[in-house]
Amino acid sequence: MGIIQRQSISGFIYTLIGVLLGFLTTGILMPRIFQVEEIGLLRVLISYATVLSTFAVLGFSVVTVKIFPFFRDKKSKHHGFFGLALLVSLVGFILASLIYLGFHDLIIERGAEKSPLFSQFYYLVIPLTFFLMLYIIIDTYFRVLYQAVIGIIYREVFQRSLVLIVFILFYIGYFNFNTIVYLYIIAFSLPTVFMLVSLLLKGDYKLIPDFEFLKKPLLKKIGHVGLFGIFSSFSGILVINIDILMLSHIEGLAQTGIYAITFFFGALVLIPSRSMTKISSVIIADAFKRNDLVEVNTIYKKSSINLGIIGMLILIGLWGNMDNIFLIIGEEFRAGYWVILLIGFANLLDMLMGVSNQIFFNSKYYTTSAYLSFFFMLLLVASNLIFIPKFGLIGAAMASLFSKFIYNLFKYIFLWKKFNFQPFNWKTLRLISIGLVTVFLIQFLPPLPNFIIDIAVRSSIISIIFSAAVYFFKLSEDLNLWVEKIWGIVWKR
Repeated sequence: MGIIQRQSISGFIYTLIGVLLGFLTTGILMPRIFQVEEIGLLRVLISYATVLSTFAVLGFSVVTVKIFPFFRDKKSKHHGFFGLALLVSLVGFILASLIYLGFHDLIIERGAEKSPLFSQFYYLVIPLTFFLMLYIIIDTYFRVLYQAVIGIIYREVFQRSLVLIVFILFYIGYFNFNTIVYLYIIAFSLPTVFMLVSLLLKGDYKLIPDFEFLKKPLLKKIGHVGLFGIFSSFSGILVINIDILMLSHIEGLAQTGIYAITFFFGALVLIPSRSMTKISSVIIADAFKRNDLVEVNTIYKKSSINLGIIGMLILIGLWGNMDNIFLIIGEEFRAGYWVILLIGFANLLDMLMGVSNQIFFNSKYYTTSAYLSFFFMLLLVASNLIFIPKFGLIGAAMASLFSKFIYNLFKYIFLWKKFNFQPFNWKTLRLISIGLVTVFLIQFLPPLPNFIIDIAVRSSIISIIFSAAVYFFKLSEDLNLWVEKIWGIVWKR
């Protein structure tokens, strides 16, 4: 757990900085300087490029994590694994681009009435897809080299800083919206360039694959893992973006813009898991290679309670500050009130399941993971088709919560039956109880005249009540040790 703890802490710090930057851009600037249709456009462009780039890597993000331990050899620069991943992804990029261009008429015609703005920038998705694809390959490669924090810095801090600068330039009238769209795409692409430079400077790669090392059994395994990696990773990323894409086609860019802003606040619950899941995936892969199921189960249990605690605190903080949130982003976004809570609850389910996805991906049942992800995608599409026409943007959030509950239930039962892994115990029940009590108590807090002071006071009280209870009942050994270590440093001074 040493590597996970060290890199998770540093990764979490950078992620937290990214969250603050994201809050400035998405939570404060975007609602104030853009029309809701413009917000919807920016979000839709990113969603399409994200989905296409994930398909373009042809499952090699999964192959890298699962198969790289067999290539690991610093002297041979890992037998040119990076070159192999790059070659496969370039082929995937060509395929993804052809598919996207082939569906041009269908996408534009169906959304032309409610989303005419999107047709003007349709082709920008192609170059953005290329840079996001390359980022996935380099970031995953750094992860298996136990340097996951590099990708977190460039994505969470550097990229968000660039976006913030771009939005400020628009706010002061330096550029018009059309120019901002191009600068926005560049801001999302530049982290890839810097990641590539970092890799070149490190030199721990080879562009030409070691074809002599690629024996038939290994190639067969790569192909098998890659095939199911396409289903699992593509389904997984489509699940994250399908609500935005379907909402834009059914309800238009305006409703999508409201959803995107309020979704951001609900998504805050899940953000702390990013660094841990990235780092733990490599550790779990190595543990499975050694058949060390005890270590895998330990990581599973600790990740569940640790992420559950953090996710619960964030969700309660959002719940207690709902009125303040709409004072910040504007009353025109209040239609997304329940989006924040429903998405928050959906993401809390993911947090409580810890690193279950990483266990699936790296176990011998990774094919089952692909099937489950595909089932999740179909379930989400079906529920969106049912709920969005009836409930609008809230229907998209309802579909996410419903689908995630069913999906996580299947994962929980499967890992329990196959490995006897059980992440939940009496500590989980205590955590839920502490959360409910905290929510009950904050209902008695009167609103203060100044909303900034109200946020500070309300959030502080929530944090003190919740954190004190978590520490007192010793729900997390890791968190208690961390708190005691901090206290020790403070008292020494």
